[in-house]
Amino acid sequence: MSHPQPVLWNSAQSVHLACEHLRTLGPRWQALLDHIGECQHQTHPHREPYEALMRAVAYQQLTTRAGDAMIRRLLDAFSPDGQVFPSAEQIAASEKDALRQCGFSTRKAETLHLIAQGARDGLVPTREQALTMDDDTLIERLSTLKGIGRWTVEMYLIYGLERMDIMPLDDLGIRLGLCYLHQRDAIPLRRELAELSLPCQPFRTVAAWYLWRSPMMPDYADFKSRLKTSNRKG
Repeated sequence: MSHPQPVLWNSAQSVHLACEHLRTLGPRWQALLDHIGECQHQTHPHREPYEALMRAVAYQQLTTRAGDAMIRRLLDAFSPDGQVFPSAEQIAASEKDALRQCGFSTRKAETLHLIAQGARDGLVPTREQALTMDDDTLIERLSTLKGIGRWTVEMYLIYGLERMDIMPLDDLGIRLGLCYLHQRDAIPLRRELAELSLPCQPFRTVAAWYLWRSPMMPDYADFKSRLKTSNRKG
């Protein structure tokens, strides 16, 4: 079965085209783009998949500050100058206690070991290999690692491989953002959320960037209030 070539985040022109497309989706999208301003999406295309996945694990269910601190301690523990990310061989050979001392839970330490082993065994592709693979294939392949779910792989697709058409529907901020844009008083099932995101194709990554910032909108608090009221009634 053939897969379409992924759309890449490769130029300022592509971002401009994405924003112009989102503006055609109606006045609420226009208001969101106008209020938030220029898209400032930052990617890290130089990172190998194993590093990107390990970094994503650090931030799972944590604040950005907490994740940053864990990564800093990891670098300090494994790199002589605290700058070079540890290799897959270093992580695979490390004791789980050493990772826990960096702030990783027992479960996350186990996941880091599995990622490192996957990189050595070929399950986790190199960046060069990943560039030739489509989104669904990467999600299916990397999600076989215990502790790595669809959301984690999608974060890599967005920030590591610069894919332009990713909508992480398992992310609460995205789910709430879609409900806000479409004036829903309750979060619908995933299938309906996916349908709501379809008009954003092929620029769903840019749409996600703006949806994450929907709490900055002046009427977002009123939306959350209605949502909570609706959930209590349900």
